[in-house]
Amino acid sequence: MSPTMASSLCVFAAMSGASGRPSAGGSAVPGRLSSSTQGGKGKRAVVQPLAASVVTETPAPAVAPARPVVDAPPRRRGGRGTVEHAAWKSVRQERWEGALELEGELPLWLDGTYLRNGPGLWNLGDYGFRHLFDGYATLVRVSFRDGQAVGAHRQIESEAYKAARAHGKVCYREFSEVPKAEGFLSHVGQLATLFSGSSLTDNSNTGVVRLGDGRVLCLTETIKGSIVVDPDTLDTIGKFEYTDRLGGLIHSAHPIVTDTEFWTLIPDLIRPGYSVVRMDAGTNERRFVGRVDCRGGPAPGWVHSFPITDHYVVVPEMPLRYCARNLLRAEPTPLYKFEWHLESGSYMHVMCKASGRVVATVEVPPFVTFHFINAYEEKDDEGRVTAIIADCCEHNANTSILDKLRLQNLRSSTGQDVLPDARVGRFRIPLDGSPFGELEPALDPDQHGRGMDMCSINPAHVGKKYRYAYACGAHRPCNFPNTLTKIDLVEKTAKNWYEEGAVPSEPFFVPRPGAVEEDDGVAISMVSAKDGSAYALVLDAKTFHEIARAKFPYAMPYGLHCCWVPRSTSDA
Repeated sequence: MSPTMASSLCVFAAMSGASGRPSAGGSAVPGRLSSSTQGGKGKRAVVQPLAASVVTETPAPAVAPARPVVDAPPRRRGGRGTVEHAAWKSVRQERWEGALELEGELPLWLDGTYLRNGPGLWNLGDYGFRHLFDGYATLVRVSFRDGQAVGAHRQIESEAYKAARAHGKVCYREFSEVPKAEGFLSHVGQLATLFSGSSLTDNSNTGVVRLGDGRVLCLTETIKGSIVVDPDTLDTIGKFEYTDRLGGLIHSAHPIVTDTEFWTLIPDLIRPGYSVVRMDAGTNERRFVGRVDCRGGPAPGWVHSFPITDHYVVVPEMPLRYCARNLLRAEPTPLYKFEWHLESGSYMHVMCKASGRVVATVEVPPFVTFHFINAYEEKDDEGRVTAIIADCCEHNANTSILDKLRLQNLRSSTGQDVLPDARVGRFRIPLDGSPFGELEPALDPDQHGRGMDMCSINPAHVGKKYRYAYACGAHRPCNFPNTLTKIDLVEKTAKNWYEEGAVPSEPFFVPRPGAVEEDDGVAISMVSAKDGSAYALVLDAKTFHEIARAKFPYAMPYGLHCCWVPRSTSDA
């Protein structure tokens, strides 16, 4: 056996999960017109097709909050004269809180806390991180009550962040960053800690979820990066310790969370496959449900997210597969910790929640996705389930999206049309024993500018048939998703909010209490504006017109995923 293969197997062993059962137990204010329709500089944009009127401003808070310092990343070669967008700069101050100035009118029923997580610190002193996904986690809060808004942000105090702050350098393995080895013995020591998992980051910069019992977790793909936070103060409470014996070092960054349960996937890198596990609300114990064996390739396909239905878990297996050899590299490849194995095939597996039995495995066209949107069961006239429909943000089987998210690319290609095309990819997975499934666009990608990612839906429709999704799309030319998009999967149309130069983050749907219609509510997004300002944007989810914006007094970096904490659970 070669040394490379031996090292790879050690990493596989260290990162594998359980390979089987455990051995032991108001009225809306329309958005403003874009500069292209108004003919003036800096005009705000909006819902397409065009609509419009001027927003009335409410008075600023009586006490102006202090303005945190925003730290520009170090200039790199070739960057002379480049105007860097606030979305890709770090917030240097660790925390801030204050009342937000409002434009427009917030609905009085909007009563709770919006939380957004993401990588908000990309530099340590003079050292700048390479990739969007490397940054240390910054948690943002906007609390809505009685038509007012209070904002805050704070760095999540992971061990990785605290060590980097103390030593002024990277101390754990991030997405593309590896601690610098000082000599051969140091390198050997790093390999040993990699195999044990102790050098993997706990930088929980990806998602934030509210569990059924009210606890709030920030998450990333390492299991050790599950961190409990206080949604009111944003304090880091501590690690979320799983009390089971399932093991594993990595899991899906996006679990499925409901009021009663928590579902996730644990990749097995020794015997390529996935363990499907669930956790009841109020516990820390994951329970093994079943195992899916991979059909092809040297390792499991990356599972950043996955969908469920009422009765089934859908496990995707794409050709973008985990690669231990790339994980060992000090310098990243364009695919980072993955490899593309087109020859291995692409598959969708369906597991029964109740029995843990795999009821279907079908081959599908090649695909690349970070985020599944939703799935539901297709039934015949007699009520029998005949197929599973699963929708995702699909990048046309193009892996270049990973390298396009290097910070150098994001900072240097503003105004260029270099964002790879994406679509709402719809899988149809037959349950009649057929060996093949289908993958087609759910609507014309030109409806949303051939850009699609960062989706949310009405939470009452998770696992059920649904009509609407809220996402980030594209107004071209662009190098990153730059619109907010409402997708209508019945009419196969899209409404797009756009503001010149703005970078919005994932729009999160919050239903109006007592609502009957699926799109009765608001969509909230944090926006990094062209002029260096930042605000929480609130859109009427029906019309997709702007209702209000709550303005922060300082620039805000881009963030990833978000959640909603109702007032009843966040503040008595």
